[in-house]
Amino acid sequence: MSMDVAFGRTGRSVSRVGLGGEGILRTFGEGEAAQRVIEEAAFQGITYFDSARAYAGSEGYYGSFWAGWKKMRNSFFQASKSAFRSRKGALADLETTLSNTGLEYLDLWQIHDLRTVQELRDVEAPGGALEAFLEARSSGRVRHIGVTGHHDPEVLTQAINRWDVDAVLLPVNPVEGVLGGFLDSTMGAAEDKGLAAIGMKVLGGGHFINRPAGVTPEKLIRYALSQVSQITVGCSSAEEVRFLAQMGRQFQPLDADEQHSLLEVFMPFARKLAFYRGDL
Repeated sequence: MSMDVAFGRTGRSVSRVGLGGEGILRTFGEGEAAQRVIEEAAFQGITYFDSARAYAGSEGYYGSFWAGWKKMRNSFFQASKSAFRSRKGALADLETTLSNTGLEYLDLWQIHDLRTVQELRDVEAPGGALEAFLEARSSGRVRHIGVTGHHDPEVLTQAINRWDVDAVLLPVNPVEGVLGGFLDSTMGAAEDKGLAAIGMKVLGGGHFINRPAGVTPEKLIRYALSQVSQITVGCSSAEEVRFLAQMGRQFQPLDADEQHSLLEVFMPFARKLAFYRGDL
């Protein structure tokens, strides 16, 4: 099975599974291990590479990778993020990101970790970060722009309804299947606008895995890919990358009964497990 899926209505294709910016990439001083993970992802056919200014040395690790893979640049999709809410701060972040990665452009640049209505207003106000993102896309320094959030589904839904973005990165896991919000209202808004929807928090940083209860990494990945066409997962070793790529190539969706059974396991603990949402 091909691992490629359409990236929303952009005309681009990406791998069904992407290498997340967490795991070994969210470190400093682990250059050799990080290179093994990034290179294994490339060898395995993963084309979506995730990063952020907030993710420790991840952009620099990618810079080391790109130094040897320049000729293959058009075959890969490099994403990063800025959490600045001002135009000036976001543009400074973009310069740093391009310098760290050694790239002339990003395939996707994202407004990072939108949490509150006040942040939404700051981003879209005159002099706000949204101006920087639109300018960067218009100038070609980034190909596409997006927004990410895992705190408040209503805020993220407002953002994608009001902003001219190409993609949204949101949590996709059984916790969200129980709590609602991201997988119904936010996803519905994304689908209405034809945005690329990328799933994160798929394994909950490993906290969701409970093998005695039948909650395996395989089942969590299958659940996520049954909700969205593309996910990003952090990896800490080449072995984990190979497993992720295999899941992307051999993906089989969970049927309705399997999904229901999985949600039943999570139902008593969902609010506690939604650690990334803050206080519920």
